[in-house]
Amino acid sequence: MPRVQLALNVPDLDASVEFYSKLFGVEPAKRRPGYANFAVVEPPLKLVLIEGRVGQETRLDHLGVEVDSTEQVNAATHRLVEAGLATFEENDTSCCYALQDKVWVHGPGKEPWEVYVVKADASQMGKSNIPGSDACCGSQSAAEPTEPTSGCTCGSS
Repeated sequence: MPRVQLALNVPDLDASVEFYSKLFGVEPAKRRPGYANFAVVEPPLKLVLIEGRVGQETRLDHLGVEVDSTEQVNAATHRLVEAGLATFEENDTSCCYALQDKVWVHGPGKEPWEVYVVKADASQMGKSNIPGSDACCGSQSAAEPTEPTSGCTCGSS
């Protein structure tokens, strides 16, 4: 079942895990150094916490839609390109301790959105292959594509 993803950079991962466990009444589905994610059933939400700098305020890292298959990622890519949006594809990429296929777009405020499928667990955090991005799974500093693309198949990690 597709669900919306919210990825946050948080200054204190342990405190954030404790807070969101209480807020949603569930423990993290995955916990790794500097990273945790929650698979919340109600409301359907994938909450990703990425540890940032101590002392910084919590901020948006990126948004997403988790889908069930690569075919759904491909369908979203086609729909986004047909709608005239600039896209950036990453296939078989290691990101957020998972092997994923995904497509990225940016909203009018440059907020990064991904449509992605988790294909397998991965042993490393990984990094996005978006040009200009040093963050895992994208970031607000990620470069926005300049024109729609349909055949960019970037990055294996």
